[in-house]
Amino acid sequence: MLGKSLAAFLLTSVCLYSSPFVSPAIAAEAPKADALKETGLASLLPVDAITKHHFSAGGHALAYTAHTGTLTLRDDEGKPAAKVFYVAYTQDGANLQKRPVSFFFNGGPGAGSAYLNLGAAGPRVLQFPKDTPLDGANATLVDNPDSWLPATDMVFIDAVGTGYSRPIDPEKAAARYYGVQKDGAAFAKAIELWVGQNGRQASPHYLVGESYGGIRSVQVAYALQQQQNLIVNGIVMISPAIQMQFLDTANNPMASAMALPSFIASHLDETHQLTPQAIDDAYRYALGPYLTALANVPPQGQEAEKFYAEVAQRTGLPESVVAKQRGALDPMSHDVRSRDGKLHGLYDFTQTMADPYPEGVDNSDSPEMTLAGFGRAYGNAFAGYAANELGYRTEITYDLLSMNVNEAWNYGGHGSPMTDQVSLIRKLLALDPKLQIFVANGYFDMACPFGTTRWVHDHIPVGADRMKLHLYPGGHMLYARPDSRAALAHDVSAYYGAQAH
Repeated sequence: MLGKSLAAFLLTSVCLYSSPFVSPAIAAEAPKADALKETGLASLLPVDAITKHHFSAGGHALAYTAHTGTLTLRDDEGKPAAKVFYVAYTQDGANLQKRPVSFFFNGGPGAGSAYLNLGAAGPRVLQFPKDTPLDGANATLVDNPDSWLPATDMVFIDAVGTGYSRPIDPEKAAARYYGVQKDGAAFAKAIELWVGQNGRQASPHYLVGESYGGIRSVQVAYALQQQQNLIVNGIVMISPAIQMQFLDTANNPMASAMALPSFIASHLDETHQLTPQAIDDAYRYALGPYLTALANVPPQGQEAEKFYAEVAQRTGLPESVVAKQRGALDPMSHDVRSRDGKLHGLYDFTQTMADPYPEGVDNSDSPEMTLAGFGRAYGNAFAGYAANELGYRTEITYDLLSMNVNEAWNYGGHGSPMTDQVSLIRKLLALDPKLQIFVANGYFDMACPFGTTRWVHDHIPVGADRMKLHLYPGGHMLYARPDSRAALAHDVSAYYGAQAH
């Protein structure tokens, strides 16, 4: 989860054809001497695998290679400290001097990269039943018509302790990797290793992060520049966390104001009134009259009734619930999420499931359907994909969402919380006059509301014109909706294309 107040993790137009079940060509990479010293789960990771594939994009055939394997991170003495798992997709025959390469990671902290790989950008995508999109048991892996591969080579990386990435010594993992800056440094080193091993120093380099991956992308970009001498060309953030204090609505009027536009957007969608103009009005109301009312002395009498009535009217929530919470709506509370026997999703407030406790219980007993339900299908799907199509077979369970990593995470640093990335964004935009930041948010995401990124954008003094915001119908994993996934791929393709000129 992003912060201990959230009861869940925060993450996560081309015709595509992937050659079916290509016989995996296992890389003829000899076991490294270091492998003899590895113990525990890290020692069970197999040698790298290389497979060949192709698909048609925009009427043109595109052949690509998938390289599935690990990178070795070392301690100060040069001894192996962690095996970092990755899947790289590279276009065959491309000009490596000009072909972009993008490094993907999810968030959590504790989430593996299968979400972005099989959910958004990879050559294969997990498709959920059209009539029952919450049915993870019957999801199937199909060719992804919205893959980003026509625009960029892609390297999907699992953070240490997630996915198939494993520390050599689990007892030292938290001290070495489970913190904001340490994590950024580890990713930067892993990226530098891949770039060096594949001769991609001259390629344009991009970072793509989801949810906590927003924080991670800023940290990695800065660590790459300051520690590895590699300056990125661009950053793509999907449903990003940037300022964590804006995600905790408990006793924080600003956080409540940031969340309100997503409540309103969900109601506008339900009533078929969702427009850019209506969203702009919602944001201005939230940061104006609504925030003033919350931050001031709590209203009383008729003034309170008028305030609660307007919030209820704008959000579609019962006025009794708004009044009970004194206008400061808690997205996680059962009162807010449960109505008419249905439970609304924290990650997509327009999604509902049958409420297992309609009589009302402690919030922890109200499950979240994205991460506790259908979203879990990404883990099993990736394990099968890695083994059967990429030729990477291991006895290790793919750790899609690691609570061990999440609970051990250290958000602090040098006496101050390392949760505010705006200062680093300011530095990166100022230091790199060509840096472009692409931000994608779902209208209905209550975990990382789009209001937070709009506020950050509006308060960047230098380079705000190089930080573009894109809003899509959907929640935290906005790409779970096929139409939004296609729109995101279209906009990202234009982003990469503009960068090339």
